[in-house]
Amino acid sequence: MAEPGAGPAIGRSRLLTADVARPADIYGVHGAQGLTHWRCLAGRRDLTGDWEAVEWASIPPGGLSGEHRHTRTEELYLILAGEGEFIANGTAHTAYPGRLLLTGVGSVHGLRNVGGSDLDWLVIEMPTPQVAARLRGSAPHGWRDGRNNNMRIGLYDLRETGAVDPGAVFTGPMRTIELLKLRAGDTRQLRAEDAEHTVFVLGGSGRAISGQTTVELVPGSSVTLPLHTWADLTAGPDGLEVFHAEVAVPAEVL
Repeated sequence: MAEPGAGPAIGRSRLLTADVARPADIYGVHGAQGLTHWRCLAGRRDLTGDWEAVEWASIPPGGLSGEHRHTRTEELYLILAGEGEFIANGTAHTAYPGRLLLTGVGSVHGLRNVGGSDLDWLVIEMPTPQVAARLRGSAPHGWRDGRNNNMRIGLYDLRETGAVDPGAVFTGPMRTIELLKLRAGDTRQLRAEDAEHTVFVLGGSGRAISGQTTVELVPGSSVTLPLHTWADLTAGPDGLEVFHAEVAVPAEVL
């Protein structure tokens, strides 16, 4: 897989392809002691919508991603592997593969590895609408950040629900959170017309086909669709399971 931003040219943008190979080693994440493996899969500079980043992270047994308050962003954690414990607004919750945490602005969260193997998770972080408007230079006079104005937390088992309404927690533009399970040969079309998409492969295999370009999909790989791109996800002989999120692009920048 290529580094983010190295995908094929389509329309005015490119597909962003990445995987979790060769992560960076980071110490002291959010003030916690110990090691975190980290990989950026897509970032704000390559996208038109109000994204901060799509990331993969992993901590070894006993590791901790420290508790921290979100004052200007909202964040999604999806557990991919291992056994952990979410700490959300001071309360501990079990964290296991398929477990999804949505952290609203003003909330405090952290994540601890309580198992005997690495704890891996997917992260999507987005600025709140007020902050995003400020970054675009369109925030009204008297703008404030989002400190303590929400503090909502959402906990779900995505393998049971299949989809989650982000609006139950988030104030921002994320409008789709779902687990896609495609049978062998099935295809799902994604079009980035008024929204941008990201998918992360959880299981099985397949291909993302866009014009003359084909991207092989294997566990741990991701494809992000900037505005004006498209891709058809086609499952291989063993089927394909992917996490899919969609973020609306503000009308003022379409």
